[in-house]
Amino acid sequence: MNEFNGFKVSDSVFEQLSFKTEPAKKENKSLGQADFLQLLITQLKNQDPLSPMDNTAFVAQLAQFSTVQGVEDLNSNFISMNNSLKSNQAIQASALVGHTVFVDTPTARLNNAGEILGSITIDKATDDTLLNIFDSNGVLVRQELLGRQDPGELRFAWDGRNEAGESQPPGLYHFEALGLIEGATSGLVTTLGANVNSVTIGLNGDMTLNVDGVGPLGIDAVKEIL
Repeated sequence: MNEFNGFKVSDSVFEQLSFKTEPAKKENKSLGQADFLQLLITQLKNQDPLSPMDNTAFVAQLAQFSTVQGVEDLNSNFISMNNSLKSNQAIQASALVGHTVFVDTPTARLNNAGEILGSITIDKATDDTLLNIFDSNGVLVRQELLGRQDPGELRFAWDGRNEAGESQPPGLYHFEALGLIEGATSGLVTTLGANVNSVTIGLNGDMTLNVDGVGPLGIDAVKEIL
């Protein structure tokens, strides 16, 4: 017979509160709700009958138990939400396979369709703008004068032909954009369209797009989806 807050409590009551033995689990150094309750029951069993636990202290420990339970539930919800977000992101990334995306790159692959789409980022107004296109050997195959341009995105499309109007073979081509700004020549950032061949999902859930002619890129590198 035990005494709790002035009441006689039989050992059977404490036995009803005890937990069944669970199968062995991996070692966990954190205090879970089962551990907390076990400590509380042990404390009640071994308290001094002449000086039982104060009601305030008992309520405080119950409040701590509620806090522990709340934290565990919150962690579980966060894990579930994180897994859900990763699954949604994987679905969105896989939907990009076979599509053309715009990424900041100076190199793109000319395929049998014979066209490369792109844009030039112009931060300051240019007095003149030049676009050079080189093949994989560094030979200049096309040069286009685009004239004066205001700040913004300047779209272009290369039909895969050289200066003489001859179709160029499929392969990698390098794009160089130059702007004449206040009498000085400055390099400009080019954004080119490329095909997404596949998507790789890492062990940590990160998605990598394998972009044709560019290589692996994070999904955040995509500027536009066509």
